[in-house]
Amino acid sequence: MALPRSLLQYACSLLLFVAFSHALKFDLVAHSKGSKPNRCVRNFVAKDTLVVVTAIVSGHKGDGQQVNMHILDAVGNEYGKPRDVVGEQRTVFTSHADAAFDVCFENVLTGSGSRYAETSRHVELDIDIGADAKDWSAIQATEKLKPVETELRRIEELVAEIVTEMDYLRTREQKLRDTNESTNTRVKWFGFGTTFLLIGLWAWQILYLRAYFRSKHLI
Repeated sequence: MALPRSLLQYACSLLLFVAFSHALKFDLVAHSKGSKPNRCVRNFVAKDTLVVVTAIVSGHKGDGQQVNMHILDAVGNEYGKPRDVVGEQRTVFTSHADAAFDVCFENVLTGSGSRYAETSRHVELDIDIGADAKDWSAIQATEKLKPVETELRRIEELVAEIVTEMDYLRTREQKLRDTNESTNTRVKWFGFGTTFLLIGLWAWQILYLRAYFRSKHLI
């Protein structure tokens, strides 16, 4: 027997939530101040969307390493630049544009870094966007909602975000299609113009050579 559509939607939303709820974990190797290579994680966000970036960095201050973060989007908006991060660092911001944003880390060796054998920091990064970035426990307590009502509210906002993103993608596809058609039209008319120009040049050369040969009484 087929499952109800609402139940299927709930199951898909739950699977998506479980799939994306795990934090990204990696080791950040320390480098000297001259090189400063960055490790960045990129994500896309729509305009006026709540984003919570949570980073948990191992180690302690004074161990010869300094981990710095930099959150910047593709159009130049800067959302945070914490320095010497140790432990949990949470950055909350609202996006200013429909653009991708980068969360970059750098691990710089300080003057006393050579005294320590361990020259890397372990980083756990968790990025929550939109409905996932909200504190649903606080919302439930403030609005006195039941757990089922809170979960339905969260799923409703997730579905609304998906619809908004699909509308954005459809609009972007329309713009790209219009640009493609405009480019094809320009290329077509450029080809026609080049062809007519070559034909005119060929005809002018024939007339010029015939007049030249006649003036020399060669024909």
